[in-house]
Amino acid sequence: MEITCYRDQETSHDSRYLPAATYNLAITLLARSEVHNLFVPIRSMQYLAILDAEEFVFLDGERKCWIDIAWRNFRSSARTSLEQPVEYDVVYYGHGQAAIMARLQTEFPRALQALASKAKFDGPARVIKFPAP
Repeated sequence: MEITCYRDQETSHDSRYLPAATYNLAITLLARSEVHNLFVPIRSMQYLAILDAEEFVFLDGERKCWIDIAWRNFRSSARTSLEQPVEYDVVYYGHGQAAIMARLQTEFPRALQALASKAKFDGPARVIKFPAP
């Protein structure tokens, strides 16, 4: 599937923390995806999240291909444990989107869980060995 997305001028941005469970699940689902992005429908909001290795973008069902909010610059390497939250930047492409952002923080993890419960993964898991310090 191919979707062309557009961005308006950035209206504001800030830094936030994404809970570890949400970030870890998103990255796991993205890694298991056969393509290099993941489409996550957020049905309760009529939004679509598109995840790739660099950012998560959120599109409103009414504006179809216009990005409302982007989460980017995930600083996962700053964590010392997989259970720590991940700092990231939020970029807003419209005014008055604080309420949408608040709902996304609740509904996005639910949508990821719904997607994970439907996913079928065939094949063996790989164990990656990290060098000892």
